[in-house]
Amino acid sequence: MAILNHKNYTTPAIKVSQLGFSYPNQLQVLQDISLTINSGERVGLIGPNGAGKSTLFLSICGILKPTAGEILLFGKPVVMGEFRPEIGLVFQNPNDQLFCPSVWDDVAFGPENMGLSETEIEHQVQEALAVTGIQKLAERVPHHLSGGEKCMVAIAGVLAMRPKLILYDEPSANLDMRSRRRLINFLQTSRETRLISSHDLELIIEVCDRVLLLDQGKLFADGNPREVMKDKQLMEAHGLEPPLSLVTSE
Repeated sequence: MAILNHKNYTTPAIKVSQLGFSYPNQLQVLQDISLTINSGERVGLIGPNGAGKSTLFLSICGILKPTAGEILLFGKPVVMGEFRPEIGLVFQNPNDQLFCPSVWDDVAFGPENMGLSETEIEHQVQEALAVTGIQKLAERVPHHLSGGEKCMVAIAGVLAMRPKLILYDEPSANLDMRSRRRLINFLQTSRETRLISSHDLELIIEVCDRVLLLDQGKLFADGNPREVMKDKQLMEAHGLEPPLSLVTSE
C-alpha cells in the first residue's frame, strides 16, 4: 500500500481502526480497514462496483453498525443512529434526498431539525443557496429540476447544516458535461473536509489531493491520485483503468 505523508492535526476528522462489517448471512463487506483523514483534506475513494465504498460511507455516518473495529469522528466515537451535524452525506441519487415541496424547504430541513432560531435558519439557508449558486431555484419544486440542479440542491441541503466533513457518493453520476464542470468548480473551492466516492476518475484528479483504493472490502492503496491511478498493473488488478489524461500525458 502506497502511503503519503500527511500533515499532522491535533484531532483527525475521521479515524477508522480495524473496521469490519458484514450483512447477515453474507461474507464480510469491509475487512480490517484502518485509515485517518485529517481536517482540510480532500480525499477520493475509488474501487469497482461492490468494493464496499457505500457501506464504508454509511458506517462512518452511523447508519450501519460495524461488526468490528471503531470509527472516531473528530475524536468522538460514532454511535449508530446518533445525529452528528458535523458530518453530512450527499447521496448518489439526489431524489433520495429531496422530498419537500420547494427547494427552500429542502435546504431548510436540516437547520430546522437542529433547533435553530428562525433568523439562524434563514441565514444558513441563504448562505447555502448562495454558495451553490441556486438562489433562483428557491421557490421551485425539486422534482421539476434537472439532474444537475437537483445535485446542487442536495449539496446545499447538507451545507445548510454547516458540517465540518462531507461525504459525497458518486456526485457526478448522470450529470451532463456542463453540470459536471459546475460541480467540479464547486468542489475545488469548497472549504469542508471531504471524502468523495466516484467512478469518475478525472474528477478525482481535479478535486482531490489523496486517493484511497478499496476492493473486496480492503484498502489496497493510499496516496497521491496521479501516482496511484497511473499504476496500470495496480488499477487493472482491481477492475479499473488508468484515467485517459494520465495515459496520454506519458
